[in-house]
Amino acid sequence: MNFIIKTIFLTILSSVVLFGFSDIDFDGVDDSIDKCPNTPITYLVDENGCSIKSVIVDQYFDVIFGVSYSQLNYRSNKKTDTYTTTAQVDYYRGNFTLQFQSSYFRSDGSRRSDKGWNDTSVSANYKWKLASDFTVRAGIGLVLPTYDTGYSNNKTDYTVNLNCNYKVEEWSFFAGYNYMLVGDNDVITKNEIIRYQNTDAFNLGVGYDFTPKLNASISYYQSDSIYRDVETIKNISLYGFYSIDSNWFTTISYAKGLTDSTSDNYVELRVGYYF
Repeated sequence: MNFIIKTIFLTILSSVVLFGFSDIDFDGVDDSIDKCPNTPITYLVDENGCSIKSVIVDQYFDVIFGVSYSQLNYRSNKKTDTYTTTAQVDYYRGNFTLQFQSSYFRSDGSRRSDKGWNDTSVSANYKWKLASDFTVRAGIGLVLPTYDTGYSNNKTDYTVNLNCNYKVEEWSFFAGYNYMLVGDNDVITKNEIIRYQNTDAFNLGVGYDFTPKLNASISYYQSDSIYRDVETIKNISLYGFYSIDSNWFTTISYAKGLTDSTSDNYVELRVGYYF
């Protein structure tokens, strides 16, 4: 085996010496006809030795922490002041995104208080750029049963989603659809009956880039409740994003409920860090 390797090496070396081949940037194009010398070794090149694209895929993470206030506990469907702390981690690799999110809530009602973990979500998404100004993103996810219903009936839910975005100069027009297959078991006791259902949700809106660091949007959202015979959830929301520097960013959002099954007011502030 060593003899074969040495023979191959000497053959290649002899070819370089005999034919005078010189390729200082190792892109496979002779220096005498290389129109783009010193091309980084991480780039694919054309017949002229000029870069076509990088073979290294961009990847990065972000970590986001948020606090929110709502006038409804969506898990219990009770009108109570609810404070939630959220932690989210995103992994980006090219057009692929992996997201993990968990949150802890505290509800202060007139009769009783409640607190604990909400369900935890894990999702994966992929983005296609169908045109220079039009993108489509599709994904799947799991909603893990970390919320304690008190009935030991909470099971894993499954989600699929589809989103699209059309950009015209500083304006963005977007829409999305999400379907959740609810796995929770119905509850039937002497005092109450709780029946669950799968949900459809969609949103649409418009955004505007005021500066490269600042953008805002307004959108309409509608979703079935996870509970049967409960009015559809509807709201209108305002959203703002500000990039503090190359690493830090913050978001703020406000939503106004349009139905009795929706929080009258919802406010959330988040701070994130890219790395």
